[in-house]
Amino acid sequence: MASRAAGTYPPVPEPLAHPVVDTHTHLDICTGVRLPLGAGEPEPEVTPNEDEEFPSLDFFHDTAAEAGVRRIIQIGCDLPAARWTTELVAAQYAGTAEAARVTDSATVPAPPADGRTWMLGGAALHPNEAPRLAERGLLDDALTEIETLVASHDRMRVVGETGLDYFRTGEEGVAEQHRSFRAHIEIAKRTGRALQIHDREAHADVLRILKEEGAPEVTIFHCFSGDEAMARECAAAGYYMSFAGNLTFKNADELRRAAAAAPLELLLTETDAPFLTPHPHRGKPGGPYLTAITARKLAEVRDMSEADLCAAVWANAERAIGSWD
Repeated sequence: MASRAAGTYPPVPEPLAHPVVDTHTHLDICTGVRLPLGAGEPEPEVTPNEDEEFPSLDFFHDTAAEAGVRRIIQIGCDLPAARWTTELVAAQYAGTAEAARVTDSATVPAPPADGRTWMLGGAALHPNEAPRLAERGLLDDALTEIETLVASHDRMRVVGETGLDYFRTGEEGVAEQHRSFRAHIEIAKRTGRALQIHDREAHADVLRILKEEGAPEVTIFHCFSGDEAMARECAAAGYYMSFAGNLTFKNADELRRAAAAAPLELLLTETDAPFLTPHPHRGKPGGPYLTAITARKLAEVRDMSEADLCAAVWANAERAIGSWD
């Protein structure tokens, strides 16, 4: 699959009345980094073309700050991206002193000398990765490595994205997706991290497995895609619901009803960049700065002021994930 992160980026929106958090973004894809593979590992499903040009990490930091998106969570959802994310998060926070730890990895951008507090991280095996690794006999070792990476640094706060995807993986891969999802739930509980869920056309099974395994204390539905009834079921269980750019799509009336029904204290915002770029820029590559568009739509859907909505989701993110400072 091509990267979908090269090309012309939308303009930066007007600054928000209050800062927000992009709780799920893929800067490894946004910046077009080509990451080394371990022995026998499959090529990432999303790979940059050799002739494509991509923005720098500084572009995404600066545009996010300009729009009022002051905090992000960088997600690595295959093994190369999980390794990169762990090193990047540590280096961005600590500045040049920590950067010496990763000087043998040319893929990790050099941080500013005094560090940055904008980024936390998460790592997991995307549901579609599980069968690909299992067929090579690598799934168990990969799960062990994910736990090691997440536990290796305090700023790795999320086990995710994990879950189920019945859209892109056929029946032959379902059993390994289930096994991987259950393992990630246990990793989140053992490490005390938040669980961030990818749920595509698998709502009933995702909710069932969470109930069977016992959900971690903080469970987040990344890019929530359920209806109003599912939003109420998630609310009853105390699960956070994070809304992305698809909330703004013209055909998303059902999703907007779900966003209106979800309790304010369980709402989060995200981009899933470079994917799901919000209207009116759908189809173009996205970055964390476009969380601003989704936040404004969420305020509209809930008939709230922009400042009040943004203040609420900012507080929710810190309560769910912890401090960025």
